[in-house]
Amino acid sequence: MGAYFIEPPDMVMLEVLALAFSAKPFAVSELPEVDWVAKVKRELSPVEAGRFYVYGSHDADLVPAVLAQGNRVALLIEATVAFGTGHHGTTLGCLRAWDRLYDTGLRPAKVADIGCGTAVLAMAAAAVLPDALIIASDIDQVAVDVAEANVAVNGLTGRITCLEAAGFAHPQIKAAAPFDLIFANILKGPLIELAPAMAQNCAPKGLVILSGLLVVQAEAITAAYVSAGFTPVSREDLGEWSALVLQRV
Repeated sequence: MGAYFIEPPDMVMLEVLALAFSAKPFAVSELPEVDWVAKVKRELSPVEAGRFYVYGSHDADLVPAVLAQGNRVALLIEATVAFGTGHHGTTLGCLRAWDRLYDTGLRPAKVADIGCGTAVLAMAAAAVLPDALIIASDIDQVAVDVAEANVAVNGLTGRITCLEAAGFAHPQIKAAAPFDLIFANILKGPLIELAPAMAQNCAPKGLVILSGLLVVQAEAITAAYVSAGFTPVSREDLGEWSALVLQRV
């Protein structure tokens, strides 16, 4: 059992807790001040997902050699309070799925990134689809602010519209629908709840790339989307996480 306190804890309270849970006496120590964001930035290595190379500013010196290989796309994403640096299996799975679809010749005209976090998926689309309409939305305004900053630093200002919205509930999203490609890297519950809205906002024969789900949740989510009018296209498991691609019938 462990706990963190921002002030020195009451030792009597700790003794009571230890007795209540039949635990050993607590040892109290002071943690040093750590800039966790800076620490994470230093320790995160670049991520490669097919043509996509996601890096932090501390690895910027590696980018010229990567781009010199040709057919590569470098995206600068800093570790922040928003989700999606590319290192997590869910984001990586979505990037890999999009890379494979692009290789098959898929060129969607309209793309939505629902629950965008850092907007890395929207930017991965914008980087190779110069003429596409792309919307990135998140329920958290902080994430939207981070997304807008990332769009700017990657030279994609004006290419991606970043919005605060729950699911598809925004006038600009509704006006742009239906979409040819939809990313949704969120969680099992919201993914299942959004299945009918996904069908309503995805063009016939359009594709959805879904993640944020555990391998053990993949079948339940697939079933929900099949019921909503999709057919499975592919699935990739990365560790305990899964990424799904489904097509609107």
